[in-house]
Amino acid sequence: MERFNLTGFKRFWAIAKSYWFGDEKWKARGLLLLIAVFLLGYTGLSVVLNNKRGVLISALSAKDEARFWETVLVFIGVLVAYAPLLAGYDYLQKRLGLEWRRWLTGRFVGDYFRDRAFYDIQQFQPDIDNPDQRIAEDVKNFTQQSLALLLVVVSSVLQVIAFSSVLWGISKSLVGFLVLYAVVGTLVTVLVFGQPLVRLNFEQLKREANFRFSLVRIRENAEAIAFYRGEAQEANQVNNRFMAAFENFKRLIIWELNLNVLTNAYEFIPFVLPAIVVAPAVFAGDLEVGKVSEAQGAFVRVFFSLNVVVARFSELTSFGAGIDRLYGFAEALNHGEIESTKLVDSKNKDAAKAETAKTESESEGTAPELTGLEDTEPETADQPKIAIATADSLALDNFTLQTPNYQRTLVENLSIAVPDQSGLLIVGPSGCGKSSLLRAIAGLWQSGSGTIHRPDLDNILFLPQKPYMVLGSLRDQLLYPHTRQDVDDTALQAALEKVNLADLADRFGGFDAVKEWGAVLSLGEQQRLTFARILLNQPKFAILDEATSALDLANEAQLYEHLRHTGTTFVSVGHRESLHDYHQTTLELGEDHTWIIKSPDLAVANS
Repeated sequence: MERFNLTGFKRFWAIAKSYWFGDEKWKARGLLLLIAVFLLGYTGLSVVLNNKRGVLISALSAKDEARFWETVLVFIGVLVAYAPLLAGYDYLQKRLGLEWRRWLTGRFVGDYFRDRAFYDIQQFQPDIDNPDQRIAEDVKNFTQQSLALLLVVVSSVLQVIAFSSVLWGISKSLVGFLVLYAVVGTLVTVLVFGQPLVRLNFEQLKREANFRFSLVRIRENAEAIAFYRGEAQEANQVNNRFMAAFENFKRLIIWELNLNVLTNAYEFIPFVLPAIVVAPAVFAGDLEVGKVSEAQGAFVRVFFSLNVVVARFSELTSFGAGIDRLYGFAEALNHGEIESTKLVDSKNKDAAKAETAKTESESEGTAPELTGLEDTEPETADQPKIAIATADSLALDNFTLQTPNYQRTLVENLSIAVPDQSGLLIVGPSGCGKSSLLRAIAGLWQSGSGTIHRPDLDNILFLPQKPYMVLGSLRDQLLYPHTRQDVDDTALQAALEKVNLADLADRFGGFDAVKEWGAVLSLGEQQRLTFARILLNQPKFAILDEATSALDLANEAQLYEHLRHTGTTFVSVGHRESLHDYHQTTLELGEDHTWIIKSPDLAVANS
């Protein structure tokens, strides 16, 4: 968001309208209407209080005791109604913001996990950095700040209407000067400070998120870093990311300093001008002394209402940066109501990238490091896609697999069928595409051609190369991903015994014990635990990517023996020679995208 323009409002509305016109629209509109009623009530009482404050001063000046005490009683009566109205208004505003955040967070979380969007964003959309922050922080800021700003604008309009009539009755020239002064101040602030503050706020959000991510990454990989003694390198990485945020924030606060100098000088005049304008009429005896206070109070209210952009400009720029981040995330998730909006043409976009690179290099004192991947994402709309056909067995027909950017072919013209209740072993040198072939079977990669015949994914269980320990109990670990199925403790214990983890439940306090399982279990224990998932879920097909790499040969043989007796058809990726004993067919992939099929029942086939 380079400046405040119609595009920014379109992006805001594209995100916001789904709530106000969605399934909870009547609840949302009802709360907003109630807020408006409270707002009208306390704005009207504010006019009365401002008037009575002037009357109090006039009564004191005239030494009119009866009028003074009468006004005090009215003042107290108005305050009794004013205080709960203002408190209720604040509560309803926060409650509506909370309900909106709940709904919008649910929407983003649902879309994030739908059709494996979380995987696609991580793998193929590197520009969408830190999705966790966008869901947790940007959604919260969007709902709270947009509602607050909306109500500030509505409140400002009401106060302008209510207090302008008061001011008009005291001095017409004050009203004219006020409008002109507000317009000039707003234009100067937006034109001078708009673009740099929005850009710096956007960059600050990104750099703060990168800094937090580097700290989380250390926590998740603490043991590996300790083994490598990589403390110095990791500390340097963390410090570099912090300094990037630090340097950007220094530039941000310099711009905010200049903005504050302008706004502080700009906002001083309301406290002096009304008295200067009204003073001659007071000295002439045409107005009471209290009219000075009343005029000043009305002038201040109208002034700050008209100058809401100037007064909240720093907040607006941060809000605008958050809208851009959330809109980009929504666009990546393919929200139905999000329409692609081009903020700048390609030339301006390149200039923006150059400016960002320049900013980063200035803050870090080094030239930006290029990975070669920044602009390699091709247009894939016209590229071939791998077809997936639902079948009762697993087979590949004229299958060609390429990397997602279509720049490298991994496997070419492969045709193979895996017999039911048998095993296929995929071997080959590192980097030849073994794990990528499994990604294609799972539907994670679609770049290539040919057809994959496989059952529905509900009938396939994948064990990835790195065991995944979920947040939850030991029972959840064993039953994942179908944690809601009803399996008694006896069956769970039997599965643990089959994978040589018979004492696991007793060691940690039962199947309902909740631990940080990725930290308390060794890699070998994690692999055996995930293998137990196959025994409990009993899928028709299992895909194993180096699933026994951390196990000794005896444990490996025992696990595969149990797997063979389940009747599950399985496909394994591995390097160990011992794996050949547990599989009926071997697919050997070459570095030059060739392949060889070896089976004791068939002649050797190759590409």
